[in-house]
Amino acid sequence: MIGFRTASKDRARSRVRRLAGAGMVLPLAVSALIGGSAGTSVASPGTGPTAVVSMGDSYISGEAGRWKGNSLTNSGSRNGTDRAWVSGSTYDPAKVYGSTAGGCHRSDSAEVKSAGAVADVAVNLACSGATSENVFRASNGGVSFKGEAPQADQLAAVAAADNVKVIALSIGGNDLGFADIIKDCALDFALWNSYCYDDQQYGVDEKIDGVMADVGKSVDEIRAVMRAAGYGDSSYRIVLQSYPSPIPRGAENRYTQSDWSRLNSGGCPFWNRDSDWARDSLVPQIADRLKGVAAAKGVQFLDLRDMMQGREVCSTASKQVTSTAAASAKTSEWARWIDSSETQGLVQESMHPNYFGQLAVGRCLALAVAQPANSASSCKNTAGADQTGMFLTPAA
Repeated sequence: MIGFRTASKDRARSRVRRLAGAGMVLPLAVSALIGGSAGTSVASPGTGPTAVVSMGDSYISGEAGRWKGNSLTNSGSRNGTDRAWVSGSTYDPAKVYGSTAGGCHRSDSAEVKSAGAVADVAVNLACSGATSENVFRASNGGVSFKGEAPQADQLAAVAAADNVKVIALSIGGNDLGFADIIKDCALDFALWNSYCYDDQQYGVDEKIDGVMADVGKSVDEIRAVMRAAGYGDSSYRIVLQSYPSPIPRGAENRYTQSDWSRLNSGGCPFWNRDSDWARDSLVPQIADRLKGVAAAKGVQFLDLRDMMQGREVCSTASKQVTSTAAASAKTSEWARWIDSSETQGLVQESMHPNYFGQLAVGRCLALAVAQPANSASSCKNTAGADQTGMFLTPAA
């Protein structure tokens, strides 16, 4: 059984209290190369290898790429879900995250890597836990993060060495406090027997205008770096993307909320009312505002609000991995559950697209790149299919 999953309500409460005491840090997690070299010589735009670059937070860096679904089995490979398993009880997260294990968590399945032949090389500058100020240039208010220069300053080096064609950006979630929202809603389920949506909605409404202004500034900072490197705005594209919901609507949750199954078995400790708010109010609100930023800045928008529909943690349309139900992109959950005691990996991986989810988002990016550079599309999955079943519709 993982972490707080026990048969005892008292023990569950005790462990979740430890979770609360530790702050249950779930950074959205939302500079390393994940595919190929950044180039060894300075190149003018159009003369180096083509490159796709990811910038922003954990939802694009590859956080949770270690996991192929969720399993209650704690030993060995955890029924084949743990890609960091070496042998026996030995695990090496660097197998998935390389030198960024325990930090930026840039996985080998991150979006720009999973997108396939979008460009000659894939460069992942995104970092788990990053906020907009970690994207801005240092000369314009940018702040270093986890020992690395602001991402826009890192982009300058990539733009000089490679022929950048696509920049995928996921940012704003940490500015908005999405990790704290998840934490507070989970604690309201496990400890306080109360809803979180009303208080959290007030906080989101208070912050969101400022957050979206910073997202817009992030786009401006990227443009400024690229212009300084000699790129015309039309010589590459910026794809600003929204966030998927890692939890289903209350009616689509396979665990009842009347007992401790959502906490002890599913790893999705949220009330139906809060789940409905997150899925149908919070995630769409953020997506709609990001779409507005994209339109105002003249960049492409990729809406991911529905990309994990039916593949969320605890969804009735998906299932956990067991000894008789193998890990599969066609049947397993596409997001990492909440494991508060870190018996399987780190808490920061919780509520992010896992390996299967990242393959799917990579396919979404590949499909988006085939669309006009000023388009707005929504990416969705085909029920019962793997990442090859992803498709685009015009964003609403």
